[in-house]
Amino acid sequence: MQLHIVARGRIGRSPEAELVERYLKRISWPVKVTELPDTGGRVPPADGARIVLLDETGETPGSKAFADRLGRWRDEGVRECRFLIGAADGFDDAARAQADYLLSFGRLTWPHMLARAMLAEQLWRATSILAGHPYHREG
Repeated sequence: MQLHIVARGRIGRSPEAELVERYLKRISWPVKVTELPDTGGRVPPADGARIVLLDETGETPGSKAFADRLGRWRDEGVRECRFLIGAADGFDDAARAQADYLLSFGRLTWPHMLARAMLAEQLWRATSILAGHPYHREG
């Protein structure tokens, strides 16, 4: 299953970009990143993809539960899991209603560039858990 991050804003050369790249390189699954301008721009078509919005109203699963969800989708034959990171104002109700899952990194507000790094780390952690690597928090 391909993991596809679609993010508003250009990360450029920054400490956050280095962190994102560090974690994405570790993921053994196919990974794609699409950057969109802060406003405008088109989200690529998502035929058959699971859509996950990073949204303050979403669930706050633990890393194991997040991994389990990705694993279920993979095992169901889902070809792409698309993670959308919005601009500063986030997503509207219509976008939330169309998503398959709303994911939150807690009630705190995170800059979208840092949220991208946090997502990359959690994707690496989830794929590592699913690959059977020992998870230090388990048990």
